Amino acid sequence: QVQLVESGGGFVQAGGSLRLSCRGSGRAFALYAMGWFRQAPGKDRELVAAISWDGVKTHYADAVNGRFTISRDNPESTMFLQMNSLKPEDTGTYYCVASDNHRATDVVQGSVEHWGQGTLVTVSS
Repeated sequence: QVQLVESGGGFVQAGGSLRLSCRGSGRAFALYAMGWFRQAPGKDRELVAAISWDGVKTHYADAVNGRFTISRDNPESTMFLQMNSLKPEDTGTYYCVASDNHRATDVVQGSVEHWGQGTLVTVSS
């Protein structure tokens, strides 16, 4: 079992940047493929980005491709989401997730067993 704790959310104006972090504890962090989901008020939860266990493979939702970058530091048991050129439609609660499998595609396909509590991102226009 891995425990996930997000940080780095906050309030930012459109065009600004934020960096989210997700620290894992418990079982070996490097065993898991990981990712970020988000949920805007009144909308379904959606995948933002995913990363393989070794950080080599990544996947991005079309809405964030070219603006967001997912990365991980396995020795520090931490994953990051660098968010640039933020838009009001990026507003929502961002969740760190981990899959018991190794591939980014497993996260993309919804094979996610572990969730953090979420961190709120608010982008004003």
